[in-house]
Amino acid sequence: MAPIVFEKSFPAGQGLPISVLDTTDPGTVQQIEQSVPLANTLFIVASKSGTTAEPLAFGDYFYAKLKEIKGDKAGENFVAITDPGSKFVTNATNEGYRKIFLNFAEVGGRFSALTYFGLVPAALYGIDIAELLDRAINMMRACGSDGPVEENPGLLLGATMGVLSKAGRDKLTLVVPDKLHDLGLWLEQLLAESTGKEGKGVLPVAGEPLGTPEVYGHDRLFVYVGYEDTPDSENRSKLAELEKAGHPVVTILLREPLDLGAEFFRWEVGTATAGAVLRINPFDQPNVQESKTATDRVMKVVQEQGHLPAGPAAAAEADGVSYFTDAKGDGAVGTLKAFFAQSKAGDFVNLQAYLTESDAISAELQEFRKLVQENLHLATTSGYGPRFLHSTGQYHKGGPNTGLFVQFTHHSPVELPLPGRSYSFGTFENAQA
Repeated sequence: MAPIVFEKSFPAGQGLPISVLDTTDPGTVQQIEQSVPLANTLFIVASKSGTTAEPLAFGDYFYAKLKEIKGDKAGENFVAITDPGSKFVTNATNEGYRKIFLNFAEVGGRFSALTYFGLVPAALYGIDIAELLDRAINMMRACGSDGPVEENPGLLLGATMGVLSKAGRDKLTLVVPDKLHDLGLWLEQLLAESTGKEGKGVLPVAGEPLGTPEVYGHDRLFVYVGYEDTPDSENRSKLAELEKAGHPVVTILLREPLDLGAEFFRWEVGTATAGAVLRINPFDQPNVQESKTATDRVMKVVQEQGHLPAGPAAAAEADGVSYFTDAKGDGAVGTLKAFFAQSKAGDFVNLQAYLTESDAISAELQEFRKLVQENLHLATTSGYGPRFLHSTGQYHKGGPNTGLFVQFTHHSPVELPLPGRSYSFGTFENAQA
């Protein structure tokens, strides 16, 4: 997620433009393919384990495209980032990749923003990574064990998250100005995947419309991350109202985008500290493999039978949309009412969009979140699939059993076959859903 944060938070520099692809949706893959000059594009295929299905599929797809253009020189357009000894090292070597960056194996993927996984794209984008790291080092020193605990930025943040989560305020609601909007994607993965286990966790709520005090329950911790020289008066005014109403509010101010190096480190220490307070291991992800195993099981059926396995009967159908749920209601509207009638105070609603990402779809998801917030007074999270499977998916399966999950899928009109496989991106996406 760090490359997305860099690309969205820093002004376009003197480096190369960046596009990030982390969804198997065929429409999105096609958009990327059509938006870049393939022969002059450097593809960074990043997989810590070297076995992650999505980046390997993207690598194979675009390598085949470059092979058609450049023949045996296709590898000149590819760079790999992976751990030493992974299978991907061998594959990238055999395909003549331009460069293979071997990362630090002991650093978990969600803690890797300040390793090759984040720094290689940042450097190519034109960011001063030496200064970025200097600021991270300054934060590392401030978070060291030789200073007073009450002055340790990481410990203070983590203790706040952990203690308030144990007290029932387990929905960390991130509020940011537009320039830092995508910081939420990175924090979602860091917090949810690190703390959501053993029925506990801190749920990161990013991108939710900021409301007035009456639409919130007593399960919120608000954290504002902004810039010192940016007024952002609307957000700050609403946060002042929320604080006056009794909600805890934490404010973190940056001077400029390069301070994100320090913030990455602060939040990583804070997340580890929150894990200690909650008495869980913040460095494992015991339930993430469940999604991969389920996808593998479905794909095995596809390879044996040539199609996806049959699903359950729809609970309701209306206007070309099928609704699938165990909740019983009369028609589409009644079914939705029955589904949301299951909610109770302290729950959250998660929207999972296995759709082609667009401004229009994102706006509709935001409107859905606003309706839930205003009518049910519940926290809402939202994400495009399969991205969330590698981040908030751990919280969904291992965290508190308080989620109501709404998944949107579609039959994509775009059909993109995957090289060396008997299925397409569309089939792969639906199997993951």
